[in-house]
Amino acid sequence: MTGAVGTAATTIRRAGLREGLNRPLLLWGLTRVLILLCVFKIVVIPGPDVTSDVEEIYQGWYEVLKTGTFPLDDVTWQYPPAAALAILAPAALPFLGYSAAFFVIALLCDALVFGLLMYAGRRPGRSMRGAWLWLAGVPLLGPTAYSRYDLMVTAVAVAALLAAVRSPVVMGALAGFGATLKVWPVLLLVGAARGRAAFRSVAAAAGSAAAVLLMCALAAPGSLAFLGFQRDRGTEIESLGAMVFHIAIHFGWPGEARMNYGAIEFLGPGVATVSTVSMLLSVAGFGWLLVWWWRCRRRTSATTADAAFVALLLFTTTSRVISPQYMIWLVGLAAVCLVYRATGMRKPAHLVLWATAVTQFEFPVWFSHVGDSDPLGIALLFLRNGLLIAATVSACRILWRQTVTEPRLAAEAAARLPIPAQPDAVRTPAPVSAGAGAATTSTATPA
Repeated sequence: MTGAVGTAATTIRRAGLREGLNRPLLLWGLTRVLILLCVFKIVVIPGPDVTSDVEEIYQGWYEVLKTGTFPLDDVTWQYPPAAALAILAPAALPFLGYSAAFFVIALLCDALVFGLLMYAGRRPGRSMRGAWLWLAGVPLLGPTAYSRYDLMVTAVAVAALLAAVRSPVVMGALAGFGATLKVWPVLLLVGAARGRAAFRSVAAAAGSAAAVLLMCALAAPGSLAFLGFQRDRGTEIESLGAMVFHIAIHFGWPGEARMNYGAIEFLGPGVATVSTVSMLLSVAGFGWLLVWWWRCRRRTSATTADAAFVALLLFTTTSRVISPQYMIWLVGLAAVCLVYRATGMRKPAHLVLWATAVTQFEFPVWFSHVGDSDPLGIALLFLRNGLLIAATVSACRILWRQTVTEPRLAAEAAARLPIPAQPDAVRTPAPVSAGAGAATTSTATPA
């Protein structure tokens, strides 16, 4: 009888587990079919064609890279040399055209991230919230998610963060490789604990990055040409600093917005100053992170992911460029944070999700309004960038409070507690032997 009950209970648990897995898998499949319908232009979203980067720019780089050199004469090539691996990846599917192969690889990377988050979320002490956030965040960004190689980079970063708890070396190696794809994964190292773990992570990251850079340099000339092109960029019209010019243009500012270095940027008086201020804000943000890293007093299983998410928020919000695809980075790291029940990043993660939803309206749906700096375009940017600022400030405060302030207050409170008085030991007179007493008595009697 007992064995039958146990078998029935096991069957019920397995059925519940299958049902719990089938629902997110079904929703993932449905939402991704919608994205594929958009990128293959069966369903057309208003606004600019978001797939043009793949069909024109990426494929153009692909043709150059096949000749054995980097795109030295193309100022839009602003990426570390390992980005060539992402651009050349469609060659792995020769039975498809370049664009179709690229979209399929993006789908596979999306599936990899979702699978990693689901696997991690089912472990003891973890949560499926991260998988659900990723499931919702990618379609909220729309076809842009599959039309840039940022999803591939995010897959590497998510794998690195999920490996951090068990192996700082694996986390560091993946972060270093990710940095050679697109620089931002180096920010994952901010969350490494002081001491041996940090040393091992940084050493592994430096080693893997150096190895990849060396191979790229030996494979083709011009691997570091991207540094000059990236340095000369201006203030992109979707960035936080660009809000100044969106407003100023209605008060006679003589500048303009036009295509520059592969993006629509503001050009004119004051742009260089705003760009400099943006970079100074980034430096200040990284200075704050350094102070936090040094003063961190308490760590949980979520601290590495939380700190990486905060670092990426600071980097994105203060950047001279906030392209729509940057949101996929934030969604990926926010999802990893939510895998851990100990995280404090639920509110910032949800703010990022809302900002991602607004981003699809900002680009591509109503991007013409953004380019014209009209009231609708300005309102969209204020809303999206405002949500990013709120997420950044909130995340910084939560990280500092949980890892610095609360442990310090707890230590101070413990130090102020009075030490309970120890009761005096009860003194028991030593037993006196008869011989001793007799001797004492005889000594006290006068002769």
